[in-house]
Amino acid sequence: MPAPPVVLDTNVFVAAGFNPRSASAQILEAVRDGRLRMIWDDATRREIEHILGRIPPLRARGVSDVFRPEDRFTEPTHPERFSMVPDPDDRKFAVLAAAAGATLISNDEHLLGWRDRLEIPILTPGEFVGRRS
Repeated sequence: MPAPPVVLDTNVFVAAGFNPRSASAQILEAVRDGRLRMIWDDATRREIEHILGRIPPLRARGVSDVFRPEDRFTEPTHPERFSMVPDPDDRKFAVLAAAAGATLISNDEHLLGWRDRLEIPILTPGEFVGRRS
C-alpha cells in the first residue's frame, strides 16, 4: 500500500522540534521512515526552512531529509482558488494540498477555521495521528 500524501504546515515542524513526543514529531518520524509522503514545493520548503532558521533551538536541527526529490510538486497550484484564506503564508500550504490531493496537517487556527469550506482535508497533528491509530 502506498504511503499517504500529506502537506505539513511550518507549525508542525516547530511543534516537533520543541516536543519530541508530540503528534507532530510522530508525523515527521512517519515521513522519515516512509510511512507518509510529505509533498512539498519550493515555496513551502522556503518558508519552513526560513522559519526554523529564525528559531535558535531549532536552527541546528536538520530537516532536509524529509524534502525528498521524488515528493517535490512542480505543477501549478493556482493560489487564486484559495483567496478566501486571508494569510498568503497559509494559502500556499492549502493550495499545494489541493493540487496534490494530499491531507494538510496544521495547527494554524486560520486554516482550521476554513476546513469546512475548503475542498481539502485539514487536520491537526493530533487528529491525524488519532485517525491512523
